[in-house]
Amino acid sequence: MLKKIFSVSMAGVLALSLAACSSGGNTTASEAKYPERGITIVAPSGAGGGWDLTARSIAKTMNATKLIEEPITVENKPGGGGAVYMAEYATKEAENDYMMLVKSPPILINNNKAEGNSPYGYKDTTPLAQLTRDYGAIVVREDSKFQTLTDVLEAIKADPTAVTLAGGSAPGSMDHLVGILPAFEYGIDPKAVKYVSYDGGGEAVAALLGDNADVIATDASTIAEYVKSGDVRVLAVSSPERLEGELSEVPTFMEEGIDAEFTIWRGIFGPKNMSDNAKEYWSTKLEEMSKTEEWKQELEQNGWQSEYKDAAGFEEYLQTQEKVIVELLTALDMQK
Repeated sequence: MLKKIFSVSMAGVLALSLAACSSGGNTTASEAKYPERGITIVAPSGAGGGWDLTARSIAKTMNATKLIEEPITVENKPGGGGAVYMAEYATKEAENDYMMLVKSPPILINNNKAEGNSPYGYKDTTPLAQLTRDYGAIVVREDSKFQTLTDVLEAIKADPTAVTLAGGSAPGSMDHLVGILPAFEYGIDPKAVKYVSYDGGGEAVAALLGDNADVIATDASTIAEYVKSGDVRVLAVSSPERLEGELSEVPTFMEEGIDAEFTIWRGIFGPKNMSDNAKEYWSTKLEEMSKTEEWKQELEQNGWQSEYKDAAGFEEYLQTQEKVIVELLTALDMQK
């Protein structure tokens, strides 16, 4: 059933008029010169996770290629799986054209889950572009007794309190959903799974390596370096087909008998009250960036797959994804 849900997220988009994503502002003489000073891209997490790496890759590419001549810096604003800074960003009036935000499915999940939900979502921003897609990974230490995903699921089924699953996001958020999706499909009550949240993927990995967690759910791309160093093993990935590179030998959920997929997209947003001029400027520059060799190198280095959608296409996709997330949360009894 959940495979069908996620298939919809990959294939379907809703019709939407361009007027729906217009910020509706008027361009002033000052805005016509945009940008006139440095720009900040915020990663609403600690260092080392997918948001942080995406923000830094955008800044690095824009600065290196001089597509944007003003300097771009990255700031980390951790807290609540991205929800803490989202509340500030959604209501921020100042700096409205000079503060961008990198996000992924939690912008939808946090706005729709029952426990710890955020009143702010993508409609409180200006979606600018989707840039990449990634997948979830179920990971254990290299010396773990668990050799397969089925081993983990059988252990949880026998005694849910005996296995600690961790992730870099709050309960009901992305890592949690990636982790409990196989359990749900395996016939385990997802509410019975012992889940511990950390603030970002880097902290979740540290918990795993420090023996404070038995298993973690995280991004496939960010775990590859730990696989290469021999610290961890990946038991399965949530992609429809096997991935390339360091994780090429890792089976998919489907191969492990779990009839489900989970796609992790990443994109960049501006504030809700962003001027038309700034939005058009960023839309043009992001499309140009997506075609550069420098950006392609960033994708390869981070293990990301390119999936560019412009502002209109991204907003359409977000509408479809929100329906998918609501359906998944409802199935897991976590929808608000």
